[in-house]
Amino acid sequence: MRGKLIILAFLALLASGPAVGEEPQTLAQGEILRGRFMQERLLQGFDGPLRSEGSFVLAPDKGLIWRTEKPFIVTTLMTEKGLAQQSNGATTLNVPATRAPIMTGLYDMLTAALAGDWSGLDKDFTVERSEDGGKWHLRLKARAGGPTATMPVSEIRVSGGGFVDQVEIEKQGGDLDRLTFTDQKREAGALTGDEKALLDIAGKP
Repeated sequence: MRGKLIILAFLALLASGPAVGEEPQTLAQGEILRGRFMQERLLQGFDGPLRSEGSFVLAPDKGLIWRTEKPFIVTTLMTEKGLAQQSNGATTLNVPATRAPIMTGLYDMLTAALAGDWSGLDKDFTVERSEDGGKWHLRLKARAGGPTATMPVSEIRVSGGGFVDQVEIEKQGGDLDRLTFTDQKREAGALTGDEKALLDIAGKP
């Protein structure tokens, strides 16, 4: 679960794409970010990557809905109250934030970033920023004692333009998660009734 949590948290944290040398553009009040993703897991001992794909919905102050469609249908929900997963219409995992303190730190960082306060990144990570051909790049390494200190992650690399295009999470031992995002768009308006109902599940006993 920890690997899934950090991937979702960083998708949410970096979703609106900071421009190097400029003030980061964040989702405005009432805006929702929707898009698609492909995840490749490069694991030691495997000949090729393990691939999955699906869609996501990010709503500030509400949470993140991460729907894996292939090879299996699994919906992961993340809010300030906790993390939940559903498969075949049944909830298979539900962890309140009180039982996973690291989630609170990551979610606080998420909401601050969406509000335009990126100081949390420099506090919890060493951050290298660069720009190349109109694309921005971030290279993040967790500081000792930060919210990712208990996770086996050695480095996170993020790149994009108007939005985040790719996130690479390199783990201790050489495994790598690569997330590629497409078809991203901002929408003004509320979540659907079904989406609100899904997010309401996260963190409930």
